[in-house]
Amino acid sequence: MFPHGAPSSDPTPASAFDGVPLSELLDRARLAQQQARLADGVALADTIWHRADAEGFINEQAEAGKLRSFFRLRMGDLPGMLDVGERALRLMRPLGASPAMCELLRWMSLAACELGAYEQGLACAHEALKLAAELGDLRLHAIALNGLGACFERMGDPWQAERLMTEAAGLLRTNPTPFERVVTLTNLCTVAIGAYHLQRDGAAPDQAARTLERALALAREARPHSLQLGDRYGIALTASNFGEVLLLMGRLDEAEPLLIEARDECERAGFRLLDWRLRCMLAELQLARGQASIAWQQLEALRAETEHVATADASTASASATPVPHDVPLFQRVRQHQASYRAAKALALLGPSLFHLEQARTLERRRAVSQLMAQSQYFVSRMEAEFAADPASVAARDAAEFKDPLTGLGNRRCLEARLPPLLRTAEQEDRPLTVALIDADGLRNINERHGSEIGDRVLQELADLLRENTRGSDLLLRWSGEEFLVVFPDTIADRGFEVCERIRASVSVHPWQELAPGLDVTLSMGLASAPPYATDLLIARANAAVERAKHLGRNRVALA
Repeated sequence: MFPHGAPSSDPTPASAFDGVPLSELLDRARLAQQQARLADGVALADTIWHRADAEGFINEQAEAGKLRSFFRLRMGDLPGMLDVGERALRLMRPLGASPAMCELLRWMSLAACELGAYEQGLACAHEALKLAAELGDLRLHAIALNGLGACFERMGDPWQAERLMTEAAGLLRTNPTPFERVVTLTNLCTVAIGAYHLQRDGAAPDQAARTLERALALAREARPHSLQLGDRYGIALTASNFGEVLLLMGRLDEAEPLLIEARDECERAGFRLLDWRLRCMLAELQLARGQASIAWQQLEALRAETEHVATADASTASASATPVPHDVPLFQRVRQHQASYRAAKALALLGPSLFHLEQARTLERRRAVSQLMAQSQYFVSRMEAEFAADPASVAARDAAEFKDPLTGLGNRRCLEARLPPLLRTAEQEDRPLTVALIDADGLRNINERHGSEIGDRVLQELADLLRENTRGSDLLLRWSGEEFLVVFPDTIADRGFEVCERIRASVSVHPWQELAPGLDVTLSMGLASAPPYATDLLIARANAAVERAKHLGRNRVALA
């Protein structure tokens, strides 16, 4: 067996390609891509790149640049992939928009977000969307939307990710290809798994089981499409997701063969990053069986390998003019530390368990801060640039992108653009800020009893009542299907509570029966005040307060 993450055969030496026409080398590289022969493929792509550059064949060099990026991505060399990808983009942009450039940008967005470079990831994903729009290709647009959603999933926001991916799925309703099915289903499954972890460990444990069932259905549906497609990485990835969901459900005997199958395929092909993920999951499986000693040994071996990679990256960075990011994805490092913490705790290894717990929490905080900074910086700079170029385009963009079409309130993109600057101002100037999360009690029952049209009218009238009872400076948003979010700048918690009580009372006396006989609407509301000055933490506290309001009987306001 070859070492983990290394291809099973040595690459063909570059001298073997002397005298071979570029067209033939490109055919060989494309075949290596189809067969997932990564070492051969990267040697071929590098050779084509340099020869095409020397001989002035721009189109061939551009294709070679994309292939160089693909092989490095599959091999898990994310910093190398981003480096050669940037070089390829500099060559491709003057040639005009193309599906190839869209695909390369999507790969780069994923690689950047895996490394925690979220601002770069978002920029690449949005450029891919822009190019897809220029090309007028709905299918390309859907795949690019999936890529943007995957960025948000890596950034720890599965709900935003799911919204984007569901929108993408809507664009692919007509005869989707196996590739499109695999991308859509696999990404939605990954998002559901991420949401499950947040719900299980956070304020919505009752929803976690339903989310996991949805993930299982998506994993089961994706599996035959990946087999039909025949892509080795896709087959390994869908088996990995399927096995992970079964593992989380405690169905260990069903999960194990899928995880082993995927790991073996990763070892054969050299899919290093997915291999690390699977080895961590197999250790988690041993933990679930009560075999903490075996799990600890497996995790220590994995830790030694990933730390060796990180050390090699650090030495590379110290010898270069610009820092090189760690090759080990942030999410992978968090997961390994969490699993090692549980194994060490089970073995009563107090020092190691504390070390891994602290490392996991430090990395999670780093991800949260990086996410907020990236979203704030990217969206604010994007707005400023567009306003400077054409103020009219900002208004059009706001109408299309920043508003919920049903209620006319802001949407999550509006929140991403406006809340981080408000939080920064509140922190820097020591000014109060309060957030209210508002849940329309029983909206699902209203839809079932009175119809979705009445449910939509309820949401619209609730939005009007929010406008009537708040200030123009307050930020009003539709947060989810039946939830609203209100941000009160320069407002202490007690004052926010008074406003929410006024909103709740106005909803209670509103003539809902005029919409439908017997219709009654109430609100459960949760308030949280800064600090903390972080969007996700503040909203999580408000959500916990909403859950408390519901537990106390609904139709009330609760403080975090």
